[in-house]
Amino acid sequence: MTKVQWLSRWPTGQGHQRSNPFCRDTFLGALEETGVCSERSGWQPHHLSLTEEPEPLTLPVYRKTHSWGEYVFDWAWAHAYQQHHLAYYPKLVCAIPYTPSIGPRSIQPLTADQVGQATEAFEREASEHGFSGCHLLFPDDATAGLWQQTGWMERRDLQFHWHNPGYRDFDDFLDRFSSRKRKNVRKERRSIADQGLHLECFEGRDIDPDRLKQFYVFYHATYMKRGRHGYLNLEFFQRLLADQADTLVLFLAYLGDEAVAGALCFRDSDTLYGRYWGSLEEFHNLHFETCYYQGIDYCIRNGLTRFDPGTQGEHKVARGFEPRITRSYHWLAHPEFNQAARRFCEEEAEMVEHYRREMTDALPFKQMD
Repeated sequence: MTKVQWLSRWPTGQGHQRSNPFCRDTFLGALEETGVCSERSGWQPHHLSLTEEPEPLTLPVYRKTHSWGEYVFDWAWAHAYQQHHLAYYPKLVCAIPYTPSIGPRSIQPLTADQVGQATEAFEREASEHGFSGCHLLFPDDATAGLWQQTGWMERRDLQFHWHNPGYRDFDDFLDRFSSRKRKNVRKERRSIADQGLHLECFEGRDIDPDRLKQFYVFYHATYMKRGRHGYLNLEFFQRLLADQADTLVLFLAYLGDEAVAGALCFRDSDTLYGRYWGSLEEFHNLHFETCYYQGIDYCIRNGLTRFDPGTQGEHKVARGFEPRITRSYHWLAHPEFNQAARRFCEEEAEMVEHYRREMTDALPFKQMD
């Protein structure tokens, strides 16, 4: 018989570990141990553990008192609750904090029975302890396929990913572009050298503590320009460098010998994940070069088949990133609001599909593609 537990700390040493860089003990543990995920930050750990043989299965779940850092935007739902004098927060969210990346949502692979047990546990916990509802964000296709069968409503959105069918080099990739759009990309890339800039790539243990600290200055400065602090602290990045350096890829931009910008990515056996960017100064096209073109080059050199550069941004389409549907799953404890949200999701899905077709038509590839 399965025993359900709710854990206030992420359990380590669970045996099976995903190749995905975010659904790992080291990543999830670092978020808590460095204070990034805590009651104070509004990401209070409340992990769901299904204890069964041969090993327990744990899902990363958080008690949320706001909707920041999720990237599945439900502010309108919260406002509707407020208008009816109801509390939308706290809510339960199963996700990788601050990481809008499609991937597994448990350390071990899930079965249909386990998903059924998990949804029952979620709904019971919400009903008994006053959570407005439960939310599963950015699951991979396998997890989404199982969650579709639970009766939770599905919500869709769009991201833009790059795919590698086996390009020989960047020029081979650009050969798919129409002539005008190919020239635009080459012009953007030439402008980097024209400004006296050059890029270097560092992987794993080549990312020494000084380079990591320099990147963090860029990352933090970019948030400060918007008048707020970054979600993540330097200690978090230092923990990742110590515990899972093999997943880290850092692109630094230099003006002469001085680093002026950087992008920190993650990788696994087949995918590069663009996550964090920052700069001290503004340079023409440097964001495109550091966050997109360098990543494409890296994937081609290393035989990776996909590049997930992060959420939002239809400007990626002109640079060969193709639209991909993302999914999330939701259940609201209030029956009328749950039904209203379901209708909203169905209507929104039609708009997302229309947008997907529109963005597909806007891809820069030759008409024959």
